[in-house]
Amino acid sequence: MSTSKEQAAISKIMSFLQEWDHGNKIVRSRMLNAFLTQNTGKTCPELEVEFAQVASLFLARLTAWMRLTYMFGTCLGLQLKAVGVFLSASSNHRYLIEFLEVGGVLTLLEILGQNQTKEEDRTEALSLLQIISNAGRKYKELICESHGVRAIAECLAKSKTEETQEAAQAVLESLAHGNPKYQNQVYRGLIALLPCTSPKAQQLVLQTLRIVQAIVKSSHPSIVEPLLNMLRSLHLEVQHEAIELIIDLCQYKVRPLLLRGLVALQKPAKERVQKHKILEDPEMTKMTESLPVFVQQAAAAKAVRLLAQGSQELSRELLSLRVVHNLLYTMGNQEHADAQRQASLALEHFVRTYPIVEEHVRRAMGTDLFTAFMLTAETLYMKMDEIQADILLSNKVNISEASEHRNSES
Repeated sequence: MSTSKEQAAISKIMSFLQEWDHGNKIVRSRMLNAFLTQNTGKTCPELEVEFAQVASLFLARLTAWMRLTYMFGTCLGLQLKAVGVFLSASSNHRYLIEFLEVGGVLTLLEILGQNQTKEEDRTEALSLLQIISNAGRKYKELICESHGVRAIAECLAKSKTEETQEAAQAVLESLAHGNPKYQNQVYRGLIALLPCTSPKAQQLVLQTLRIVQAIVKSSHPSIVEPLLNMLRSLHLEVQHEAIELIIDLCQYKVRPLLLRGLVALQKPAKERVQKHKILEDPEMTKMTESLPVFVQQAAAAKAVRLLAQGSQELSRELLSLRVVHNLLYTMGNQEHADAQRQASLALEHFVRTYPIVEEHVRRAMGTDLFTAFMLTAETLYMKMDEIQADILLSNKVNISEASEHRNSES
């Protein structure tokens, strides 16, 4: 570039910066829109050419204005997108360091926590955090040391749009990779999110836990209760992810807790029914309050079947926990058809796999019901009368004791 051209470029950028310094919100908004139109997707060298090798002067002004005004939402979306042009530019290390040195990470995390922040602005802030996290281990550690895991997790739990929830999930997953110092913090943060109320958030948390579980290579007992509670969800996608995570976790130390929990759910404790409000139908209220328990019962029976089918070792462990007795109980409880169906399918596997189970189940059911069971286990619940159901509810089958007795005789 000739000296005259250099002088012209410098003069142009100085005029641009002066206009910014003296401009009000409307002027700066117009300038940011023009900046985004002209520079989105440019590399670091290209931005330096555009700004006569002093692009950092504009980035400094931009971040300073954002830090002063983000609590009021002034052009926040435009500000974040403009910062994104710098941080997403290839060879962006210089811009990244400059942004971090002025407290960029803390600003982004504070934006996430502001009640007045728009959802689309939260999504933009999360996108910038992901860029920072993806830059390397020391950047992940900086986010975690700034209490980023908690802020991002809360954002995931409370956000009202799937786009924001997915952006938060992506950052948490990024923070778990290549971050040995804080990967367990991410893991515990995800476990703490399990009781959240958003089905989409629950689904994303369960998916991410499966990924992070393989990274941390250990399990924590605190995951068991909230994970089993996920089986109460009326959303099949949440149930599916919960069951998949349960299957994964059976490779870890929490396996005995999970298996005992799944078997126990086949005979759920009767939950206290709340007092009915005036003009409410007591029967309808009772049914509505009991539904999650029966849904959980059905999902647990499905999980038992999948675990038993996938591993003989797990199948034998389940038998030692009186799973047959409890599955028969579920089959006899005529309050929820799907729970009966799933329990019947699970029991069918044990009957067809273990002769001793077949012997005891035949005795518990009686010849006619057992014959119907072996022909069409999935629809058996439709063919039972109340007497047969009562027999199943009061069964005394204990395969583990029978197995021990048989082994002692042989």
